[in-house]
Amino acid sequence: MRQFRSLLPAIVFTIAYAVVSLSVTNSYYQLVLTLVPVWAVFGLSWNLLSGYTGLISFGHAAFFGIGAYTTALGQIYFDLSPWLLIPIAAMLGGIAGLLVGFPTFRLQGHYFALAMLAYPLAILYVFEWLGFQEVTLPMKRDAPIAYMQFADPRIYTLLALAIMLATIILTRIIEQSRFGMALLAIKQNEAAAEAAGINTLAWKLRAITLSGAIAAAIGAFYAQVLLVVTPQSVFGMLVSAQALTVAMFGGVGTVWGPVIGSVILIPLAETLHAEAGAHIPGIQGVIFGFAIICVILVAPEGLFWKLRDLLRRRFAKQTTPEASAAPQALQPATANVTALPVARRHAAASEVVLEVRNLSRSFGGLKAVQNVSFKLHKNEILGIIGPNGAGKTTLFNLLNGFLRPDEGEVVIDGRNMSGERPHTICEAGIGRTFQVMRPFLRMSILDNVVVGAYVRAKTEDEARKLAADAVARVGLSDVADRVAGELSTKELRLMELARALAGQPRILLLDETLAGLGHGEADEVVAVIRQLARDGITIAIIEHTMQAMVRLVDSFVVLDHGAVITEGEPEVVTRDNRVIEAYLGKKWVAHAPH
Repeated sequence: MRQFRSLLPAIVFTIAYAVVSLSVTNSYYQLVLTLVPVWAVFGLSWNLLSGYTGLISFGHAAFFGIGAYTTALGQIYFDLSPWLLIPIAAMLGGIAGLLVGFPTFRLQGHYFALAMLAYPLAILYVFEWLGFQEVTLPMKRDAPIAYMQFADPRIYTLLALAIMLATIILTRIIEQSRFGMALLAIKQNEAAAEAAGINTLAWKLRAITLSGAIAAAIGAFYAQVLLVVTPQSVFGMLVSAQALTVAMFGGVGTVWGPVIGSVILIPLAETLHAEAGAHIPGIQGVIFGFAIICVILVAPEGLFWKLRDLLRRRFAKQTTPEASAAPQALQPATANVTALPVARRHAAASEVVLEVRNLSRSFGGLKAVQNVSFKLHKNEILGIIGPNGAGKTTLFNLLNGFLRPDEGEVVIDGRNMSGERPHTICEAGIGRTFQVMRPFLRMSILDNVVVGAYVRAKTEDEARKLAADAVARVGLSDVADRVAGELSTKELRLMELARALAGQPRILLLDETLAGLGHGEADEVVAVIRQLARDGITIAIIEHTMQAMVRLVDSFVVLDHGAVITEGEPEVVTRDNRVIEAYLGKKWVAHAPH
């Protein structure tokens, strides 16, 4: 029922649009009415990849053109019906997406965008070389319905609307599933998604495959509407630009963005092209370029998100008095921080759950980690300390797969995991937080944590249960619906901890979890960490706040210039002259207590 309510606006819009289109008799205006849902679907296909993952594609015309030429050549050479050719085009577009994505996803940022741009241009030249500069679809007057050649152009509009509604429904289903949550997590912070157990490459390949299939299907339908296909009209740069522009103008990462963009921009561009195209060649490109500039200046994420944020802020102002008491709910159950019992410090189990053997990593001439070895025992809290630049975060990145070691091994439960991808190490039971927080800012606290639960959960319900339990363990249950972008530093730290917990790790790697916190806030987070240790989770923690670390950990490993200089219990390590020298300098050694 809830899913139907979320689709109701789309259904109402489609019906209203159909009613309007049925009242139009002018054939040109009817064509424009048909092109709006066509470009909306193409924008939705682009949005499925770029809007949800953040990887900007300048090459979606490759899939669109493959679909258009599949329809044209299939009718000319094989006399097949477009009712059959459109699904075939979708299949070919999906295959093309998979073939394109596998090598191209190795690139990031503008390198990915430029690489994607090359594909439609290359295919364009191939089709021109093959002699398909202009392909006209054959007229089938004896069986017009079988070949989708209708005398009444309004039928094309209704078919385009049906395809658009089906694409919206599909996109909404994806949005509310593990698929969509994974893509949104990748967009907002790919490293955090990978650390939370998301196989980012696999999900991106699924996204580009489905995106390519939708783009090819609507390209095939577009060819059937126009009855003429040229390489420039389906593979040209303006084609990809239109998909990108309608989505960005309306709002990326939402089903309504491409629809809003198409409803506004396509009639405007087509009307100006008809009225002024003879005097101002390329007027459509000017319109789309102007639209992008407006979006950048006024609403960088698109009209949908701009309006939603304005309404949310207005609603927040109206509810401020009632919400003022919410922060009181953030106090963890254990608020008072006391010294860790001595008995616990000597009770670390002998079972080794993680062993680091001669781990090394260099960046050019800089040896960031040098022959580091240590053991992490079950239920132990191990503190990894050292001055700035000692190699602590680099060591964590080697432990959970963000960096490959030059030498050495990371052994987890007897298995060498060095060089494995972060999501694989997460599946093996290693959770991770980051020195620089990596929240999914547009998601709620609960949805952030749900992403971390997917590595263990088989169903959406199970993921939400694991997430709710993790949120409760860190004391954020009463504000679980708040958006991450609105949280304080302490709340973000606790949320990241909950996201790591949701995957039910046996080992937690905490990278400066207390950074940026006031004294009282740090005590609250320390209390949560202690409770996790009492619950049986093994913890390795990097932290600069020595006062908190001495009270928290069972033992220390001390790094300096990437190498281990000492290790042992806090009472011993804090009196070690080498540790004092590394932190405070040689002149302090003489004053150190012995």
